[in-house]
Amino acid sequence: MADALERNTRTVMSLTFVSRISGLVREGVLSRLFGTDATLGAFYFAFLIPNLFRRLFGEGALAAAFLPEYQRLLADDPRRAQALAGLTAGGLLAGLGAVVVVAECILLLVTALPGTPGPALWLTMIMLPFAPLICSVALLGAMLQVHGRFGPTAAAPIILNVCLATAAGVGWCLIAPDATDDDRGRMIVAAIMAGSVVVAGLLQATWSMFALRGHARMSLDRSGIDGVRRVLRRMMPMLLGLGVLQVNTLLDGLIASWPVLSSSDTIFGVAYPLDTHAMSTITFAQRLYQFPLGVFGIAVATAIYPLLTARATDHDHFADTIRRGLRLVIFIGLPAGIGLLLVRTPLTALLLEGGNFSSGDTHRVAYVLAGYATSIWAYSAVQVLTRGFYALDDLRTPVRLAVAMVALNLVLNLILIWTPLQEAGLAWSTAVSATIQSLLLWIFLQRRTGGLFQRGVGRSITGSIIATACMAAAVGGSLWAMGVGSDTLGWAWRLGVLVAVGGVSYAGIARVLGMPELRWALGRSISDNTDRDTSSTR
Repeated sequence: MADALERNTRTVMSLTFVSRISGLVREGVLSRLFGTDATLGAFYFAFLIPNLFRRLFGEGALAAAFLPEYQRLLADDPRRAQALAGLTAGGLLAGLGAVVVVAECILLLVTALPGTPGPALWLTMIMLPFAPLICSVALLGAMLQVHGRFGPTAAAPIILNVCLATAAGVGWCLIAPDATDDDRGRMIVAAIMAGSVVVAGLLQATWSMFALRGHARMSLDRSGIDGVRRVLRRMMPMLLGLGVLQVNTLLDGLIASWPVLSSSDTIFGVAYPLDTHAMSTITFAQRLYQFPLGVFGIAVATAIYPLLTARATDHDHFADTIRRGLRLVIFIGLPAGIGLLLVRTPLTALLLEGGNFSSGDTHRVAYVLAGYATSIWAYSAVQVLTRGFYALDDLRTPVRLAVAMVALNLVLNLILIWTPLQEAGLAWSTAVSATIQSLLLWIFLQRRTGGLFQRGVGRSITGSIIATACMAAAVGGSLWAMGVGSDTLGWAWRLGVLVAVGGVSYAGIARVLGMPELRWALGRSISDNTDRDTSSTR
């Protein structure tokens, strides 16, 4: 299958790039309206809840378990594949719909208890219906990937970004300017934003169904019930591992949001090291580092998974595909992370500063961003390697490592927030855990498949390190020569120069070193057979 990985990766990267740009515009709107205040922190915490469902049942365990089964049935018996799709989608909506109803009732009872509940609780109640909608979008996306259509799902987040940014802007304009200066007025705007999230879920589901029209059908034929059972058996270990990971995400949010949720600056009588701005601060930093991760790392992992499942029984092709994916994510992720580390302050200032977002907020977010940026290559590698285990039907290894890394991350969180790092400690603990996880996954997959360090992988990593070091020197020197900006225009031209210097220097060194990954990243790939031949000579 000549250059299928690079072609699909290019499609996902292009549309994800547009999606992430719209996401940055959205964050720019929110930062200028709210700054890093407690209301926005409450909104971000509430948004974590439906995202837990999305990562568990949508893009996580269910999609990963469903895709290979649907792919197999589609080749062997298309009618049963249609039945599998219909029964899985129906069960997903019914099951998560019931969970949402129960959760809404519980939250409603909690609000009836004495005392005033925090705004995060009300915003969670508004946004919970988004959970089954976005999970259905992820399931439809898995079907589209099997049919060779990667674009619609990669473009779907644009709908959410547009809806949320529009709702924030319109809500702010509708509320009297003086009303937005108090907590009640800001809470009303946040509630409008929460409602727009549900509307976006409806639009995304409709978009995905329209994209699937003419490519696949769904039915409720009971001939697909055996396939559903196999999906469930495959999904449960994944769900355990991802469930632990998402609990860790929720715990991170609780740690950062404690002053917002409890309306207290102490815990067990001790002064808490984080304030009400911590949740918004780390969320803004996450949005910035997730830009290169989503555009490059997750794009490669998304494109590679159908290829891995199709080649799982062909040892040589499977190993070649994993090697190519790893070389590509390191070639892109390593300079992206170091580059983001170097330009974190001008980038944060350009995208977020203004209105209620001060220069002090800029330096605070940039400080946290430094921690996240260092391991973009590791986050990307984890995505690829985990899918390699899933394709081999080895679900236990990623689960066991995930449990261990969650424990490590939590311990580091609880230690580092009490140091001068404060909320930046959450970022550094995430980076350390991801680096260790990627290395362990690589070692264990090497034992399963062999040869993951062969055919040019070691030389490719060495070349990426050399090119990144040269790029860092060029960007660091340029940054020192230009000095610090003081306004939007100054930040913009500095950032433009730095990106150009970094891109040209990295690509130039990569070309001098004769690295084929440069061609792969640009989409001018060669066939799989040719790659194996050329790689073996490196």
